[in-house]
Amino acid sequence: MNVRKMPNGRWQARLKQGRTDIGTKMFDTRREAVDWLTRERAALAGGFDRRAGQVTVRKALPMWLEERKTTVAPKTYVADAAVVRLTPTSLAALQIGSVTEREVSRALVSLRRRGLAEKSVKRYRASLASFFAWAVRERMVQHNPVTPTRVPKASEVATEMQPFSEAELETLVADAAQLSSRDSVSLIRATDRARDLARLADILLIAGWTGLRWSELREVRVSDIALQPIPGIYVRRAAPEGGEAKRTKSGKSRFVPLADRILPTVMALMAGRTSRDLVFVTATGHRLHVSAVKRAVDWELISHGRRIHDLRHTAACLWLAKGVPATTVQAWMGHASIATTNIYLHHLGTVADETGLARLNGSGGIRGESSPKRQR
Repeated sequence: MNVRKMPNGRWQARLKQGRTDIGTKMFDTRREAVDWLTRERAALAGGFDRRAGQVTVRKALPMWLEERKTTVAPKTYVADAAVVRLTPTSLAALQIGSVTEREVSRALVSLRRRGLAEKSVKRYRASLASFFAWAVRERMVQHNPVTPTRVPKASEVATEMQPFSEAELETLVADAAQLSSRDSVSLIRATDRARDLARLADILLIAGWTGLRWSELREVRVSDIALQPIPGIYVRRAAPEGGEAKRTKSGKSRFVPLADRILPTVMALMAGRTSRDLVFVTATGHRLHVSAVKRAVDWELISHGRRIHDLRHTAACLWLAKGVPATTVQAWMGHASIATTNIYLHHLGTVADETGLARLNGSGGIRGESSPKRQR
């Protein structure tokens, strides 16, 4: 075997294919050198070209992106292209065949230290895994070094849901429909603005009773609303702000019934519109934009620290509080797992919680306390 001891005491393994030198690598022990050489020769016998793996990550990334441009959705390509910018210099300078799980893990930790959110680092890892999967297909590397890695867990406190109660939702809607003291406009403009605010307030009420995500609410069309035999909305698409309409988050459509509290409101918003028209739009017929809606209704003041997305949580809690079975709520919300729906049950409190509170508020004594003696 082409293994020899160097003057510095380390061992050099030289890989050759015929009379062509493929590459060399240094090791601390002869056994490590022999094991590496054996593995590399087996890889070559299987069609693995080690010379291709000598290309640096920085040079290989554009080659991968050129292929991705025609094989993935535009939004996915944009996310993949960010890998070039986000990859640490230490990783980008390595030969693609020399990258190990250790270097990938260090890159992920580095991104977290730079302040990237956990979700952003997970997206980066997914793109990097696709890059190395491509390298495996191109016979540049033998294994994907990203597969065994994990993204470091976020240390910051997760954002907690804060659903509205039914009474709080009604108060929110009433506040949203009111002209604020800073609306110093003419009578005509005040009338128009009051109409605009009333429409936005109705949409917030519908969001709190249907549990639709904001992107789903923006894409509901007249043809998606059924009035017979059960009134409801078929949620088939979503339209994220800044992007094109696409399938829902789960990739599946679902049916959400319309309660009597909001059915007349939905029918009023549908009036005079064709089957392809959007239902939940501004008074001028434009798509909803969350920043504009929040500014118009003075959301920061009337929501008391809640998010627009908490309207979705409100619907789930409202349904469960009214006795709708958890499995039905799961279907209406579009949850893939009942465990997600059970989070709302824990938020509302269990039967044991209710029983315990009833005991605390009742007249019964505390366990272990002696009962008063009977009058003789």
